[in-house]
Amino acid sequence: MIAILSRTYTVLENFIVLEGLDGSGTTTQLALLEERIKALHVPFFSTFEPTKNTTGTLIREILKGEKDAHPDTVAFLFAADRNEHLYHPIDGILIHLFRGELVICDRYLFSSLAYQSVSSDYDFIYSLNRHFPLPAFLFFLDTPVDLCMQRLSDRKGREIFENREFQENVLKGYRKTLDIFKEYPLHIHQINGTLPREKIFSEIWEKIESLPIVKK
Repeated sequence: MIAILSRTYTVLENFIVLEGLDGSGTTTQLALLEERIKALHVPFFSTFEPTKNTTGTLIREILKGEKDAHPDTVAFLFAADRNEHLYHPIDGILIHLFRGELVICDRYLFSSLAYQSVSSDYDFIYSLNRHFPLPAFLFFLDTPVDLCMQRLSDRKGREIFENREFQENVLKGYRKTLDIFKEYPLHIHQINGTLPREKIFSEIWEKIESLPIVKK
Protein backbone atom coordinates (compact mmCIF):
# COMPACT_ATOMS: atom_id res chain seq x y z
CA MET A 1 0.00 0.00 0.00
CA ILE A 2 1.41 3.37 -1.01
CA ALA A 3 0.22 6.64 0.51
CA ILE A 4 0.07 9.48 -2.00
CA LEU A 5 -1.74 12.81 -1.64
CA SER A 6 -3.20 11.72 1.71
CA ARG A 7 -4.86 8.69 0.14
CA THR A 8 -3.88 5.02 0.04
CA TYR A 9 -3.50 3.11 -3.18
CA THR A 10 -2.40 -0.32 -4.27
CA VAL A 11 -0.44 -0.60 -7.50
CA LEU A 12 -0.94 -3.91 -9.27
CA GLU A 13 2.15 -5.32 -10.93
CA ASN A 14 1.63 -6.68 -14.46
CA PHE A 15 -1.60 -4.68 -14.83
CA ILE A 16 -1.61 -2.46 -17.93
CA VAL A 17 -4.33 -0.02 -19.01
CA LEU A 18 -4.97 1.60 -22.39
CA GLU A 19 -6.91 4.87 -22.45
CA GLY A 20 -8.05 7.42 -25.01
CA LEU A 21 -11.05 9.03 -26.67
CA ASP A 22 -13.53 6.99 -28.66
CA GLY A 23 -11.76 6.34 -31.93
CA SER A 24 -8.29 6.91 -30.48
CA GLY A 25 -7.15 3.38 -31.29
CA THR A 26 -7.08 1.60 -27.94
CA THR A 27 -8.98 -1.42 -29.27
CA THR A 28 -6.55 -1.73 -32.19
CA GLN A 29 -3.57 -1.61 -29.84
CA LEU A 30 -5.13 -4.22 -27.57
CA ALA A 31 -5.48 -6.56 -30.55
CA LEU A 32 -1.84 -5.99 -31.57
CA LEU A 33 -0.67 -6.65 -28.02
CA GLU A 34 -2.69 -9.87 -27.88
CA GLU A 35 -1.05 -11.07 -31.07
CA ARG A 36 2.48 -10.34 -29.88
CA ILE A 37 2.00 -11.76 -26.39
CA LYS A 38 0.44 -14.96 -27.73
CA ALA A 39 3.43 -15.43 -30.04
CA LEU A 40 5.74 -15.20 -27.02
CA HIS A 41 3.63 -17.70 -25.04
CA VAL A 42 3.30 -15.27 -22.14
CA PRO A 43 0.28 -16.03 -19.91
CA PHE A 44 -2.10 -13.10 -20.18
CA PHE A 45 -5.68 -11.91 -19.87
CA SER A 46 -7.01 -9.15 -22.11
CA THR A 47 -10.20 -7.38 -21.13
CA PHE A 48 -12.14 -4.13 -21.37
CA GLU A 49 -14.65 -1.84 -19.67
CA PRO A 50 -17.55 -1.74 -19.57
CA THR A 51 -17.48 -5.51 -19.28
CA LYS A 52 -19.83 -8.11 -20.73
CA ASN A 53 -21.33 -8.97 -17.36
CA THR A 54 -24.84 -7.94 -16.28
CA THR A 55 -23.93 -4.42 -15.17
CA GLY A 56 -21.65 -3.84 -18.13
CA THR A 57 -24.40 -4.93 -20.52
CA LEU A 58 -26.80 -2.45 -18.93
CA ILE A 59 -24.21 0.31 -19.31
CA ARG A 60 -23.83 -0.48 -23.01
CA GLU A 61 -27.59 -0.29 -23.49
CA ILE A 62 -27.55 3.18 -21.90
CA LEU A 63 -24.60 4.28 -24.03
CA LYS A 64 -26.44 3.14 -27.16
CA GLY A 65 -29.48 5.20 -26.15
CA GLU A 66 -31.63 2.11 -25.61
CA LYS A 67 -32.23 2.98 -21.95
CA ASP A 68 -32.26 6.25 -20.02
CA ALA A 69 -30.45 6.92 -16.74
CA HIS A 70 -29.34 9.90 -14.67
CA PRO A 71 -25.61 10.69 -15.18
CA ASP A 72 -24.85 9.95 -11.52
CA THR A 73 -26.58 6.59 -11.87
CA VAL A 74 -24.37 5.80 -14.85
CA ALA A 75 -21.32 6.66 -12.73
CA PHE A 76 -22.49 4.27 -10.01
CA LEU A 77 -23.02 1.56 -12.62
CA PHE A 78 -19.50 2.00 -14.00
CA ALA A 79 -18.06 1.74 -10.48
CA ALA A 80 -20.12 -1.39 -9.77
CA ASP A 81 -19.04 -2.95 -13.07
CA ARG A 82 -15.40 -2.13 -12.25
CA ASN A 83 -15.68 -3.64 -8.78
CA GLU A 84 -16.98 -6.91 -10.22
CA HIS A 85 -14.37 -6.76 -12.98
CA LEU A 86 -11.63 -6.60 -10.37
CA TYR A 87 -12.93 -8.87 -7.66
CA HIS A 88 -15.02 -11.56 -9.36
CA PRO A 89 -13.95 -14.78 -7.57
CA ILE A 90 -13.57 -16.82 -10.76
CA ASP A 91 -12.63 -14.47 -13.60
CA GLY A 92 -11.71 -11.17 -11.94
CA ILE A 93 -8.60 -9.18 -12.80
CA LEU A 94 -7.08 -9.93 -9.40
CA ILE A 95 -7.52 -13.67 -9.93
CA HIS A 96 -5.63 -13.50 -13.22
CA LEU A 97 -2.85 -11.43 -11.67
CA PHE A 98 -2.63 -13.87 -8.75
CA ARG A 99 -2.14 -16.67 -11.29
CA GLY A 100 0.89 -14.84 -12.62
CA GLU A 101 -0.72 -13.54 -15.80
CA LEU A 102 -0.16 -10.23 -17.55
CA VAL A 103 -3.45 -8.29 -17.62
CA ILE A 104 -4.18 -5.65 -20.26
CA CYS A 105 -7.39 -3.63 -20.01
CA ASP A 106 -8.96 -1.33 -22.59
CA ARG A 107 -10.27 1.48 -20.30
CA TYR A 108 -10.34 1.63 -16.53
CA LEU A 109 -11.11 4.19 -13.81
CA PHE A 110 -9.42 6.98 -15.80
CA SER A 111 -12.20 6.71 -18.37
CA SER A 112 -14.78 7.24 -15.64
CA LEU A 113 -13.00 10.37 -14.46
CA ALA A 114 -12.81 11.74 -18.00
CA TYR A 115 -16.23 10.71 -19.30
CA GLN A 116 -18.61 10.78 -16.35
CA SER A 117 -17.23 14.10 -15.09
CA VAL A 118 -18.62 15.80 -18.21
CA SER A 119 -22.14 15.44 -16.76
CA SER A 120 -21.39 14.82 -13.06
CA ASP A 121 -19.16 16.46 -10.47
CA TYR A 122 -15.52 15.43 -10.83
CA ASP A 123 -15.02 14.97 -7.09
CA PHE A 124 -18.09 12.74 -6.95
CA ILE A 125 -16.69 10.53 -9.73
CA TYR A 126 -13.33 10.45 -8.00
CA SER A 127 -14.97 9.39 -4.71
CA LEU A 128 -16.57 6.40 -6.44
CA ASN A 129 -13.23 5.22 -7.84
CA ARG A 130 -10.63 6.23 -5.28
CA HIS A 131 -10.50 2.81 -3.59
CA PHE A 132 -9.73 0.88 -6.76
CA PRO A 133 -6.11 -0.25 -7.24
CA LEU A 134 -3.96 1.40 -9.87
CA PRO A 135 -2.31 -0.26 -12.85
CA ALA A 136 1.47 -0.37 -13.06
CA PHE A 137 1.31 1.22 -16.54
CA LEU A 138 -1.14 3.63 -18.14
CA PHE A 139 -0.84 4.29 -21.87
CA PHE A 140 -2.86 7.27 -23.07
CA LEU A 141 -3.31 7.55 -26.83
CA ASP A 142 -3.39 11.30 -27.30
CA THR A 143 -5.48 11.58 -30.46
CA PRO A 144 -7.08 14.82 -31.75
CA VAL A 145 -10.86 14.97 -31.57
CA ASP A 146 -11.12 15.63 -35.34
CA LEU A 147 -9.26 12.43 -36.16
CA CYS A 148 -11.34 10.43 -33.66
CA MET A 149 -14.57 11.77 -35.16
CA GLN A 150 -13.35 10.87 -38.64
CA ARG A 151 -12.72 7.30 -37.51
CA LEU A 152 -16.05 7.10 -35.71
CA SER A 153 -17.91 8.18 -38.86
CA ASP A 154 -17.02 4.81 -40.39
CA ARG A 155 -18.45 2.84 -37.48
CA LYS A 156 -21.86 1.25 -37.24
CA GLY A 157 -23.92 1.63 -34.08
CA ARG A 158 -22.62 4.94 -32.73
CA GLU A 159 -23.04 5.63 -29.00
CA ILE A 160 -24.70 8.69 -27.47
CA PHE A 161 -21.40 10.20 -26.30
CA GLU A 162 -19.71 9.93 -29.69
CA ASN A 163 -20.19 13.54 -30.74
CA ARG A 164 -17.63 16.31 -31.12
CA GLU A 165 -18.69 18.57 -28.25
CA PHE A 166 -18.83 15.73 -25.76
CA GLN A 167 -15.50 14.29 -26.87
CA GLU A 168 -13.84 17.69 -26.57
CA ASN A 169 -15.00 17.86 -22.96
CA VAL A 170 -13.82 14.29 -22.38
CA LEU A 171 -10.37 15.26 -23.62
CA LYS A 172 -10.32 18.09 -21.07
CA GLY A 173 -11.28 15.52 -18.44
CA TYR A 174 -8.42 13.28 -19.49
CA ARG A 175 -5.95 16.18 -19.34
CA LYS A 176 -7.09 16.98 -15.80
CA THR A 177 -6.94 13.34 -14.75
CA LEU A 178 -3.48 12.73 -16.18
CA ASP A 179 -2.23 15.87 -14.47
CA ILE A 180 -3.58 14.64 -11.13
CA PHE A 181 -2.25 11.10 -11.48
CA LYS A 182 1.24 12.13 -12.55
CA GLU A 183 1.90 12.48 -8.81
CA TYR A 184 0.67 8.95 -8.14
CA PRO A 185 2.70 5.72 -8.08
CA LEU A 186 2.13 4.50 -11.63
CA HIS A 187 3.92 4.89 -14.95
CA ILE A 188 2.00 7.17 -17.33
CA HIS A 189 2.96 7.28 -20.99
CA GLN A 190 1.26 9.68 -23.38
CA ILE A 191 1.60 8.59 -26.99
CA ASN A 192 0.89 10.61 -30.11
CA GLY A 193 -2.28 9.00 -31.45
CA THR A 194 -1.74 10.37 -34.96
CA LEU A 195 1.24 8.08 -35.50
CA PRO A 196 0.83 4.91 -37.60
CA ARG A 197 -0.59 2.11 -35.51
CA GLU A 198 2.63 0.10 -35.87
CA LYS A 199 4.65 2.99 -34.44
CA ILE A 200 2.23 3.39 -31.55
CA PHE A 201 2.48 -0.32 -30.87
CA SER A 202 6.29 -0.13 -30.89
CA GLU A 203 6.25 2.63 -28.29
CA ILE A 204 3.91 0.63 -26.05
CA TRP A 205 5.78 -2.63 -26.54
CA GLU A 206 9.10 -0.99 -25.73
CA LYS A 207 7.83 -0.48 -22.19
CA ILE A 208 6.03 -3.80 -21.79
CA GLU A 209 8.78 -6.06 -23.10
CA SER A 210 11.03 -5.06 -20.20
CA LEU A 211 8.65 -6.53 -17.64
CA PRO A 212 10.01 -9.67 -15.92
CA ILE A 213 6.87 -11.64 -16.79
CA VAL A 214 7.52 -10.99 -20.52
CA LYS A 215 11.28 -11.57 -20.37
CA LYS A 216 10.95 -15.03 -18.79
